[in-house]
Amino acid sequence: MKKTCFILILVWVLLLQACNTKKQNQRDSHSSTIESSYLGQKPPGLTPEPFAPGIVTTEHWQYGGVFTPDLKEFYFIREVGEVEKDKKMEFVVIQNKNNQWQESVISPRVGQPFIAPDGKTMHLGRRYKKRTETGDWSEIKKLGSPFEEIKIMRLTVSLKGTYAFDEIGMPDGDGVIRYSRLIDGKREEPRPFGKEINTGRMNAHPFIAPDESYLIWDGRRDSGYGNSDLYISFKQPDGSWGEAINLGDKVNTEAWEAGASVTPDGKYIFFNRNMGKHTESDKYDDVDIFWVDARIIETLRPKK
Repeated sequence: MKKTCFILILVWVLLLQACNTKKQNQRDSHSSTIESSYLGQKPPGLTPEPFAPGIVTTEHWQYGGVFTPDLKEFYFIREVGEVEKDKKMEFVVIQNKNNQWQESVISPRVGQPFIAPDGKTMHLGRRYKKRTETGDWSEIKKLGSPFEEIKIMRLTVSLKGTYAFDEIGMPDGDGVIRYSRLIDGKREEPRPFGKEINTGRMNAHPFIAPDESYLIWDGRRDSGYGNSDLYISFKQPDGSWGEAINLGDKVNTEAWEAGASVTPDGKYIFFNRNMGKHTESDKYDDVDIFWVDARIIETLRPKK
């Protein structure tokens, strides 16, 4: 009888250990999934931090980091070459394959990348690529007229298909940010945003929220903190755009901040900051990619 009781107790203990092991494995698996997101980087708080130091952010120039909606591909542009005369720009992707991040060079620089919210189009200013049935990207295509006539640096798009884009090379040096809506399947002629956005100088690199509830861009204003600051405007109930709001002194500095975008899950803001030249002989300033918790957007949203 005692032997039977001992066996039953032993079986019960083994079953309990097995259940605990299974739960622990589930927790470990979930933890591994979380840690592998965003190249395995520890998420930032409300103070911006360089993104993926030593992997993405280095002592050289990096710019325009964007993720695909599934967060498994990260695209950006970087400077390569140790000797000044040999330095060049290249287009890079870091992909998560079998829970491992792998880097590869796509091509020389071809434009500022932006992935549409549905993940089917990669915009590159006046050009774009389409996701093919095999999961690869097509050859580069042109948006065509009237966009071909505008010197677009960056174009982003909402879920409704509205384009928001900038223009370089204005005669007076001031940038103009425009939009173009998709109405009944037809693309309307580009129109400039109002004075809420197109005020000051060098307005550029717009990011339109997927739901079109806000627009983030960079520009120079007398009230700013430095060379170029990041601003946000919220869409009002009547469809108009609210006054520009500076993202604040934790994001903006005396340096140049530009090219912001919000990650597809809405959790983080990625942007670029000019860190200056390391030596006088450097061809380019050291521009780094930063990220910060996107909760700052809600702290700036006007209260109803």
